[in-house]
Amino acid sequence: MATAIKIKPKDRDAVIQALQAGVVPRKGQHLIQVGRAEEIKAILRDVERIAEGGAAIRFIIGEYGSGKTFFINLTRTIALEKKLVTAHADLTPDRRLHASSGQAQSLYSELMANLSTRTKPDGGALPSVVERFVTSAMTEGRDRKVNPEDIIRERLAHLSEFVGGYDFAEVIAAYWRGHDSGDDALKANAVRWLRGEFSTKTEARSALGVRTIVDDTNVYDQLKLFAQLVKLAGYDGFMICLDELVNLYKLSNTQARKSNYEQILRILNDCLQGTAGHLGFMFGGTPDFLMDTRRGLYSYPALQTRLAENSFAGNGLVDYSGPVLRLANLSPEDLYVLLGKIRLVFAEGNMKKSRLPDQGIQAFMAHCSDYIGEAYFRTPRNTIKAFVDLLAVLEQNTQVSWKDLITKVNIGTDANGGASPKTASKNGKRSQANDDLASFKL
Repeated sequence: MATAIKIKPKDRDAVIQALQAGVVPRKGQHLIQVGRAEEIKAILRDVERIAEGGAAIRFIIGEYGSGKTFFINLTRTIALEKKLVTAHADLTPDRRLHASSGQAQSLYSELMANLSTRTKPDGGALPSVVERFVTSAMTEGRDRKVNPEDIIRERLAHLSEFVGGYDFAEVIAAYWRGHDSGDDALKANAVRWLRGEFSTKTEARSALGVRTIVDDTNVYDQLKLFAQLVKLAGYDGFMICLDELVNLYKLSNTQARKSNYEQILRILNDCLQGTAGHLGFMFGGTPDFLMDTRRGLYSYPALQTRLAENSFAGNGLVDYSGPVLRLANLSPEDLYVLLGKIRLVFAEGNMKKSRLPDQGIQAFMAHCSDYIGEAYFRTPRNTIKAFVDLLAVLEQNTQVSWKDLITKVNIGTDANGGASPKTASKNGKRSQANDDLASFKL
């Protein structure tokens, strides 16, 4: 295990603060990544396919606290490094793929607010993407001695083949006119339209001369158009990451749930049939969201047939080529390595600063195993949070020994169905997970 690495203070703080709050860090995921090697290879192949003009779709399936959100964020980081533009959002009761009361438009606006590039990884990259497209058109116009607006319209001409493509091209042209004339209000209105912030068509027509706006009925069409703009701006593709799709599973209205599943089916068909280009989707959900035949995706026959597992995969055989990517549970060994990496991050990359030895990690894991059983490594969210809390106390109270604190660690119960106190430990029984620790004790 590494004893010294260079860690930027802002990356260290971002990772620790996120883990201590029980959420996934936005930065520095590479510092604590363990396992998932084959899954990451599959994602890299998807990114390459998107960059080559194809499309990709993945359903990242795992239990609560198993690392879905972390894996999706890691996927975003990989995509950004590979020169893709990304957008991400969590589905909520107020943000859906299909709706009739503004929830789909709200999801689109959230995606556009979180639009990221390698130089703007924290969102807010929409204006810079449009600006980059306009600047490249100006450069080409100067080289060819042609009006840049003619270049822009020439590049966007093929968008008329897409639903809503004509107005989309008109908005980009309006942005150019604002750029060329110094009309900041026109540029701002163009960006507002692209963000889906116009509430009425009358307002959009007055501001930009277009007859449509982004609303519940055309969100997916707008995303496909934006993927084309991203490519024209010089990026390799557009990846959209949507987490917490379990909120669709929780919809009590059967028709609303079915309409959202139909939208997922449309996206799935486009990606698998090659209709979409330079576009990728990552959906995060639980096994129930996927496999429940009453309320999950499997309740929709067309989705069930397309997302069914490979019948030849099993008994140790795997298939990472299908749209469903099941996250394998972390092993005790994986969690041991993960906790070691968190300890190193906490110590600012220098193990000499750490007050918790390897034996302390082993004792902590044994305590967690006795308290909550195998859930401590299969769904490790609460285990990691407790471990960071332990390190924080050790750092701020130098008079205390880790041995005095380990047995006082309380692993919280995951309200979403994660870890819960293990009753078997009260009867003096040891879990198999605890026995597994012997394989890597020093």
